[in-house]
Amino acid sequence: MSDRTAGTHRPPAVDRVRPWALAGGLFLVGEGALRLFWIAGGRWAYTACDRTDLVDPAGGCGADRVETLPFWAGWGALAVGLVLAVVVVCAVRFPGRAATTGTWLAAALLLVTAFPLHLLFEVPAALAGRPSDWRDLGARLALLAGGILFTGLANASDPRRGPVAPGYRPVPRWTRRWAYVAVALPVVGWALPHGLWVLGVPFGISEQELNDIANNLSTPTGVAITVVPPLAGLLVLGLVQRWGQQFPRWVPGLGGRPVPRLLAVVPAGAVALTLVTYGVLSSAVFVGRLLSGELPWSDVWDGWAVTATLLVFLGWGVAMGVTTVGYALSTRSVRNGRQTPTPHREP
Repeated sequence: MSDRTAGTHRPPAVDRVRPWALAGGLFLVGEGALRLFWIAGGRWAYTACDRTDLVDPAGGCGADRVETLPFWAGWGALAVGLVLAVVVVCAVRFPGRAATTGTWLAAALLLVTAFPLHLLFEVPAALAGRPSDWRDLGARLALLAGGILFTGLANASDPRRGPVAPGYRPVPRWTRRWAYVAVALPVVGWALPHGLWVLGVPFGISEQELNDIANNLSTPTGVAITVVPPLAGLLVLGLVQRWGQQFPRWVPGLGGRPVPRLLAVVPAGAVALTLVTYGVLSSAVFVGRLLSGELPWSDVWDGWAVTATLLVFLGWGVAMGVTTVGYALSTRSVRNGRQTPTPHREP
């Protein structure tokens, strides 16, 4: 081999990493340009619905009237973007476990910040006709896309990555059990009480709270908020069924082909992480209000179903997270020509 040929040869890992690094870099450039535009005084795509009392979600709740940009929306976001840019460069120039770990942490940060659980509730409600902050939803979708890009970069730069063994590999029995828990919790803990509230039954809440729900939610919006989350939760069954590893035969063009591993792991992991984060933070706020006396115990007993929802989110996230881990272990790559053994038995 000539020196010229040797000099132009690139290891296969670089060919996998660079497309993801380029896509992640473009995402950071776009986010950085938008933040600089806001710092300069522009307010396109900016929302103030979480910081003002104005009721105008379609217009960003008076975003044009905001004179001082919050730190994390401007300079803070730029600083984080620079750190993420360094992570991208390290993944390309200095591949290894350290760079891969940093990329996974960056992906987790973006996915948690996007808070996909919010999208799971707000998008169906918006489509059902409820006024929604589309600027906020668009920003969350952008962060979600960035998290997916960094996940792809982390997976491509992983030095332990190898070929995936073909065929269906059954998951362990414990994974199936956790999957069933992840399916049951949103049905019992979310759809059941919300369905009763939409029907006018004060299950676990006061009459005043029930009247507030009736006045603030239309029937289509209430049905969407009640039905969509548990239906989306059914997708977790794909992590323990054959169709989660191989596309069904009836799918045009894809029937029988293997399902890309990240297509299952990334969304499920992001939702699980968000659910756990929301459950922990909400529970901490709840306990803080109790300890400070802001929330009396009488209100807790009157609205026990709302309080129980916090535990439902936490349990739902844990169950989905454990199921995702079981799926990831069962479908992991081949090393040294052999599949990494995963003990399991068919139920």
